[in-house]
Amino acid sequence: MEKTASTGREVKLRIFRGLGDDATTYRYDTFTVPHQEGMVVLNAIHYIQSHFDSSLSARWNCKAGRCGSCSAEINDIPRLMCKTPVDKFEGEITVEPMKAFPLVRDLATDVSENWDVAKTVPPFTPKTEDSRGWKFYQEDVERSRDLRKCIECFLCQDVCHIVREHKADYVGPRWVVKAASLDMHPMDSLDRSKFMQEKAGIGYCNVTKCCQEICPEHIVITDDAIIPEKERVVDAKYDPIAWVYRKLKGSK
Repeated sequence: MEKTASTGREVKLRIFRGLGDDATTYRYDTFTVPHQEGMVVLNAIHYIQSHFDSSLSARWNCKAGRCGSCSAEINDIPRLMCKTPVDKFEGEITVEPMKAFPLVRDLATDVSENWDVAKTVPPFTPKTEDSRGWKFYQEDVERSRDLRKCIECFLCQDVCHIVREHKADYVGPRWVVKAASLDMHPMDSLDRSKFMQEKAGIGYCNVTKCCQEICPEHIVITDDAIIPEKERVVDAKYDPIAWVYRKLKGSK
């Protein structure tokens, strides 16, 4: 199906349509909308909903790249629709839902499984015996500041081929970032290396940096979170000095 608004310059979008796991409803509809200066893909989606098809489903909230709601795959790359200019592309723009999550309808997916994963990450557990109280250096704050910028758009989860193929075994880059931000907190007292190895499945990650490349907040996911967490796991399990120390202390 193709619908057109005839004006001067135009933008053509090919949009996935479908309902849940009912593959018989899957199709692509093509729409042509008038181009506007500064237009992003979300603007085009709203124009379609207002002028052509009000049944088109898509999630959005802030329209400013802060809520992470309008995640989609645009020309096969996970992106925020509100931060993707239509001028970035030549020719037809294909907009599809994130493929790593169950489809609800059209461009809307069910990302609620992430909240179940979030509950498994050992929470922040502050030290109680530190005589300095809650005083620590600015450099300690800055170590994990970028990791706390995550807007939970889950684009990194969507682009990760390990999550797509081994979701039951690997928590995914967003939750490695969460664990890393807690491990770097100067007042946290937990060692999450056992969790990262045995439950989070960090060994599955093969460090392709695809998650890092598409993060809208430009978090250096691989270098600042995944690799340090992998190193903590190796140090905790295979470092011979640490092994001797644990034996002498009688620690597991």
